[in-house]
Amino acid sequence: MNNVSPTLNVMISAARKAGRSLTRDFGEVEQLQVSIKGPANFVSAADHKAEDIIFKELSKSRGTYGFLMEERGEIVGADQTHRWIVDPLDGTTNFLHSNPLFAVSIGLEREGQLVAGVIYNPASDELFTAEKGKGAYMNDRRLRVAARKNLGDALVTTGIPHRGREGKARYLKEMDLLMNEVAGIRRTGSAALDLAFVAAGRFDAYWEHNLQPWDVAAGIVIAREAGAFVTDLAGGDKMMDSGDIIAANPYIHKALGQFLFNKA
Repeated sequence: MNNVSPTLNVMISAARKAGRSLTRDFGEVEQLQVSIKGPANFVSAADHKAEDIIFKELSKSRGTYGFLMEERGEIVGADQTHRWIVDPLDGTTNFLHSNPLFAVSIGLEREGQLVAGVIYNPASDELFTAEKGKGAYMNDRRLRVAARKNLGDALVTTGIPHRGREGKARYLKEMDLLMNEVAGIRRTGSAALDLAFVAAGRFDAYWEHNLQPWDVAAGIVIAREAGAFVTDLAGGDKMMDSGDIIAANPYIHKALGQFLFNKA
């Protein structure tokens, strides 16, 4: 990575430190699977511990910035032009089941615009980073979205509404429409990694509904800097307000977006 700013270095340091904590706890989850009580409470504690680490690390270096965090909620900073948007453990259910698809996600918003993002999967030691205008990277490798132009060749990823979440009927309708239009559909269980994997070309597209800002803030920057179009389902920039998102290269984005708008 070239020309990494001090701010991005702070974000990377916080993500790696939280990742080390999650890695230690992840090693314990397998042992807890056999217990009668189960690991749910343990995972919740791991989540909070990781968020504490990130909060302390970022506050130490940028003490005036505000926060929007999954566990703590919103914290207004003295500098109201900057805000960290943090998910300390995206992919909690995967973590709970010893599935190594989970990540720390840290985004930075400046004057309402997303300007930097870090997504770190400690299980694979894959660090996805981006700053606005400087490109996206995985570890030291520059990222570019896949170049496929036809929806029929595309491998796409999405999220499935789980128990207690709304949107099941819409999801089933979209799946019924798209299964015959794309090469394949996958579900990782982590919105942050879905966006990072689009940036890395592992998926051609990603769409989902009912997301929270901390699910997507970092990934939006990373995907865009890798060449993806990232919009809400109306083709606008309200992903963090609406909770809806489509990310893909320009060709696949247009085809997927039109397909969903016209037929879903």
